[in-house]
Amino acid sequence: MKKVLFVASESVPFIKTGGLADVVGSLPKYFDKENYDVRVMIPKYMCIPEDIRYKMTYRTHFYMNLAWRSQYVGIMEMEYDGVIFYFIDNEYYFSGWSPYGNIYEDIEKFAFFCKAALSALPVIGFRPDIIHCHDWQTGLLPVYIKDTFAQGDFFRGIKTIMTIHNLKFQGIWDMKTVRDISGLSSYYFAPDKLEAYGDANYLKGGIVYADYVTTVSETYAQEIKTDFYGEGLQGIINAKSNRLMGIVNGLDYNEYNPETDKYIYNRFNIRNWRKEKIKNKLELQKELGIEQTKDKMMIGIVSRLTDQKGFDLIDYVIEEICAPDVQLVVLGTGTPKYENLFRHYEWKYHDRVSSSIYYSNERSHKIYAACDAFLMPSLFEPCGLSQLMSLRYGTIPIVRETGGLKDTVVPFNEYESSGTGFSFKNYNAHEMLDTIRYAKHIYYNKRHDWNKMVDRAMSTDFSWKRSAQKYQSLYDSL
Repeated sequence: MKKVLFVASESVPFIKTGGLADVVGSLPKYFDKENYDVRVMIPKYMCIPEDIRYKMTYRTHFYMNLAWRSQYVGIMEMEYDGVIFYFIDNEYYFSGWSPYGNIYEDIEKFAFFCKAALSALPVIGFRPDIIHCHDWQTGLLPVYIKDTFAQGDFFRGIKTIMTIHNLKFQGIWDMKTVRDISGLSSYYFAPDKLEAYGDANYLKGGIVYADYVTTVSETYAQEIKTDFYGEGLQGIINAKSNRLMGIVNGLDYNEYNPETDKYIYNRFNIRNWRKEKIKNKLELQKELGIEQTKDKMMIGIVSRLTDQKGFDLIDYVIEEICAPDVQLVVLGTGTPKYENLFRHYEWKYHDRVSSSIYYSNERSHKIYAACDAFLMPSLFEPCGLSQLMSLRYGTIPIVRETGGLKDTVVPFNEYESSGTGFSFKNYNAHEMLDTIRYAKHIYYNKRHDWNKMVDRAMSTDFSWKRSAQKYQSLYDSL
């Protein structure tokens, strides 16, 4: 039996700030339990809901040196959905209202977490064959395992994988501080190791010292080798390219299932959606106070309202997007400029534009189920989950061809009757607008083609099962 430990800074259902938590919480459930024992280790934050914290059982505690201080390390344990979770406890580091705070505090906090995670393994008696690290917060772990923990038999032969969920976040701070905190010698702070542009970089350390590097889609794995997407690390990523691969994230098909979804007005499936999906649209129109009509194309957006997600393109042509033959439904928060843009257009066209400037899980499900199309014109998108959700609910994605969007949405071809959505290549507002207009043309004038596309979209498989099989092959090869 192969033993694997996921180490990460967040995981559903305990703590979530982004897609990382979905991956860490969902993926381990889908491994073949006969052959893989996959467990997860995250910090025990004080902001984990109290009712969950009470269910954790105390395993043990010990003291560990970090730099010049002796630190308490508690270990709690809990089984959830058949997966064993370990929690590293230390109130000095993990109190507060949010898992992340000021970067200079986080730098020390996650150095502690990486060292504590490794120190805990002999104590709890779990020796993984592979430690699977996620994002910069765990970047020091592959470094420590080759340095501080290299002596002794317990850690010998343990392999590490570093998964990059978003290269933009790297964990950068000044070298002197990181050297003091981490206890690593000056040997590690060279340009081919942790040093990058005069500072220490946690993610770079993880990439350099891990046995393998993965990222969350095939296209993103290629994109990050280039200057545009490489965020300053393209050199080291190219150097590691023989040990780099992309595996597309999956979607939790139990939670996102139009047939059983408790949040939507009216459940449907691939056989009856032609009759049943429309009821969600009429109910959502009623709830949002926009015109109740079956005939208008409804476009949804559920997103952080930021430049990365392509909102500067939408801003540029929003008057044309909000044409009389379209309803636009927006949910999310972000840059005040974009929040106010959608508030203004709701005020201007209140019968056809709705803006919910907050986040609600329930409303997001309703939007995926009700809309005809879903707009996602990202500047870059390592994987993206919203397009997978919209495919699952028969809502046709309109996306830019980048990262995971390119890997998961097949562009519509009306001559071959193929494709599951619409896409455009260049980061250009008018190219996006042309693609929206083409989608409208198919929706209004070629309804049979549109319906066939919905059938194909709903029958695609982006469940975690597929991803888990690819990770299993990678684990076996290591």
